[in-house]
Amino acid sequence: MSTPRARSWPVPLALVALRTIPVTAGVLRLVQLTGGPAVIPADDRYADVVFPLVLHIVGATTYALVGVLQLVSRFRRRHLTWHRRAGQVLAVAGLLVALSALWLTLAHDPKPGTGDLLYVLRLVFGSAMAGCLVLGVAAARRRDIAAHRAWMIRAYAIAVAAGTQAFTEGIGGALFGTGVVAGDLAKAAGWLVNMALAEWVIRRPARSATSLAPTRTAGAVR
Repeated sequence: MSTPRARSWPVPLALVALRTIPVTAGVLRLVQLTGGPAVIPADDRYADVVFPLVLHIVGATTYALVGVLQLVSRFRRRHLTWHRRAGQVLAVAGLLVALSALWLTLAHDPKPGTGDLLYVLRLVFGSAMAGCLVLGVAAARRRDIAAHRAWMIRAYAIAVAAGTQAFTEGIGGALFGTGVVAGDLAKAAGWLVNMALAEWVIRRPARSATSLAPTRTAGAVR
């Protein structure tokens, strides 16, 4: 029989695994930008937008990895001060991710092989992530913990969609080919899958969501 401690870790560990591909790619890109070896192919589109790219990589890595610990109920209950302080850091990191994503989308040419649909979706989900974070912080300040939890889960779901897209693109490419529209739809599927899972987590009964539901004290942002 599994213990409460064992049951609290599968989802966070799965999220860490999901973020492995985009986080690794981001770190390698950052190493390349700082003069390190070109382990991954160079992308000239970023030549004039290095600053927002660095912000995006650092913010995304911080948000994805530190944010996982916010989902572990046992860790959160035992380290309430850490939870509050980490929440403040993560709110800033998350806004850096969302706003730098919008900046990058607007400032450089689209990647070859992508279309207008993906361009619009990046603007929509970047704006949605920023909105979720603002609403989540506002809910915590007024001690509406249920709303705080819901908005933060939605923001995190959007943030980790790049990992899901690695799978939806592979599956979509195998089933429907690799055209511009098919590729854009495959990326869209990554966001939609994550949002559907987020809504399921938010709405499931409280007694079965103990690994994700913040305590009243821990949810406060000060």
